[in-house]
Amino acid sequence: MSRRPLQRFCWLALAWSSLGLAVAGAVLPLLPTTPFLLLSAWAAAKGSPRLAHWLEEHPRFGPLLHAWRTQGAVPLSAKITALGLMVFSWLTLFWLGAGWILLAMLGLLFATVGTWLATRPLPGE
Repeated sequence: MSRRPLQRFCWLALAWSSLGLAVAGAVLPLLPTTPFLLLSAWAAAKGSPRLAHWLEEHPRFGPLLHAWRTQGAVPLSAKITALGLMVFSWLTLFWLGAGWILLAMLGLLFATVGTWLATRPLPGE
């Protein structure tokens, strides 16, 4: 198998698996939709222009992708879910007795990602 079809397959696998998680996140309250949708659109653009176009034209997912591409905007519900899951994850590890080095590293990572996420504009701003 040449490298090109293998690369395309990997991009497609990432796009479809991320899309599956995004769809699940649209239904399940603790699974965020937006990050998986953005990952899926990014991977689809590299592996399948047809899938990328379908995502951009989708009635539910298209507006989220458009807001991200044109404004760098993330919906408030996605921000709240992501920030809440980071806090919940850190507190769970703390409660389970994780080492202080891991807690410090994750705390720094979560604080950095959380700050970046919180400073993204809301769609339409």
